[in-house]
Amino acid sequence: MKRIIVGVSGASGMPLALSLLRHLAALPAVESHLILSPGAHAVLEAECGLAPSALHALADVSHDAACLGAAPASGSWQHDGMVVCPCSMSSLACIATGAGTNLLHRAADVALKERRPLILVPRESPLSRIHLRNMLWASEAEAVIMPFMPAFYSGEDTLEGLMGQFCGRIFDQLGYPAKVIATGGLAPVVERYSSTIDEVNTELTLEGLRLIADRAYR
Repeated sequence: MKRIIVGVSGASGMPLALSLLRHLAALPAVESHLILSPGAHAVLEAECGLAPSALHALADVSHDAACLGAAPASGSWQHDGMVVCPCSMSSLACIATGAGTNLLHRAADVALKERRPLILVPRESPLSRIHLRNMLWASEAEAVIMPFMPAFYSGEDTLEGLMGQFCGRIFDQLGYPAKVIATGGLAPVVERYSSTIDEVNTELTLEGLRLIADRAYR
């Protein structure tokens, strides 16, 4: 069983976080651990019209960002990598300088010191010299900097498809090659024109919503 930590900070890009957690949930033998920063709550509502419970429902385990005594804060707790998606410039600065103030920052710091994969998906434009310098410092500490750059050459022409392809690239960085699954009523049509889709599951999104509802009303 692989353990993957997903940190979600208060930057624009909540659809990416949802897509990442949905694709993780579809992978066999993966246990996802979610750390949702306080700043992410308002952005999730603004961009997706969702409450934090929607993200919690897609993760196997959720950790309170204020709890610095949680398992991901310890180097002795084994995991297989961490992704911060989206990564705000504030979280980037805390990670790059080691000046963390919450569990998300501490878990990222632990991943670096224990030489475990850490992938940062920064979301900002344009980038200031401060932002670029912090990315360089994080990269020099062996974090992987992966801004969301849609791969138009993949043949995907929907946002969901482009996000799915990007999630596949994240899984490659984690050493876990993953299937790209097309979902929705038009998925069989899209598959004909895409070279990156491995499987079609028209009910995947509905299944994700069902899981959210089941956990919300327990």
